[in-house]
Amino acid sequence: MEQESTDAGALLDPLSNPFASLDSLSPDLSSLNDLATRGSWRSILDKVSRSRSLNLLRHPHHHLTYLSFNVLALSKLRRFADASAELESLQDLDSPEYRYESYPKIYPDRSGSMVPFFLRWLHCIVPLRLEQRREGLDRLYRLVDLVREKLKEREANSREESLNVWKRRELFVMNTIIGDHLSHKEFSVCLDLIKDLLSRDCSGLDAVLLSKLGYIQLQVGDLEGAKGAFSRVEGISSEGNSVELKNLVNRNKALIYLVGKDYVSAVREYEVCIERDHMDFVAINNKAICLMYLRDLSDSIKVLENSLERVPMVALNETLVVNLCSMYELAYVNHSEIKKTLSNWIARVAPDDFDSSCTRI
Repeated sequence: MEQESTDAGALLDPLSNPFASLDSLSPDLSSLNDLATRGSWRSILDKVSRSRSLNLLRHPHHHLTYLSFNVLALSKLRRFADASAELESLQDLDSPEYRYESYPKIYPDRSGSMVPFFLRWLHCIVPLRLEQRREGLDRLYRLVDLVREKLKEREANSREESLNVWKRRELFVMNTIIGDHLSHKEFSVCLDLIKDLLSRDCSGLDAVLLSKLGYIQLQVGDLEGAKGAFSRVEGISSEGNSVELKNLVNRNKALIYLVGKDYVSAVREYEVCIERDHMDFVAINNKAICLMYLRDLSDSIKVLENSLERVPMVALNETLVVNLCSMYELAYVNHSEIKKTLSNWIARVAPDDFDSSCTRI
């Protein structure tokens, strides 16, 4: 939720940084952050409403920070029209009223925008959810332009820490754009965007981005191109001991096996991932799918059920539950009762934004 102040040196120095902790940035912000981590989105809405009604938000940046959490919570609860109304209340995010220098008595020696970057991102995302795709994409591409302007400024001033932050932001926004184009099967656009990113210093040889390149190449039937991208990911992985990277390599190998319908080999790759990290949801879900393709419904169901029992907060998402319910429908005559039991358990443990309709009861 970091604001875009140009006083980056102070922000990085805990002795001179006026916002050295979450609660010093905005009142009780650590509590909001904790609620978000736990998926307690309705509690966030209550807390924001209460803080506003009690006039606890004394400075302009307090209001923007709390509004950011409010828009995020509304979006998570799929109340996109309400989220849009909150965003529209701000009008122009680049207005002088959202700059530190407009309030010299409150923010002496500070300049730049106080709009949290994540709020700018939400400003792009909400129209997409309201099926206003052109507006959402226009805002995302304008946000990329803004990020790249900031990158040029940081490069010119040799501010490495700030530069790294903005590089990560560029990658984050571009991944959002690529994800939208991918969801609309605009594969050539995705490939051009990824190749452009990989050619920039901002991402270098980013393993996740390279993997995404390989996935899209598989979608368009370029098996050799995908193998080449995945090979580069393996090269990056060999330089360190990151469990995430090693699992990414094994999941990429499994995808190649899946394309060749070698489900047994794919299962082995996913098992290696799960052995390293028993919370690797993607490996767990895909292993179960492979077992289903091998007509081993009993074991595929056990894989998903065991993951829900062992790490419910990680494994509990709509994709896994949809797959599990599909397997119940294939395996059991009394699948309605089994799904009802699952739905009741989900109601007790799921975060506020979980879509319970995925059980298809």
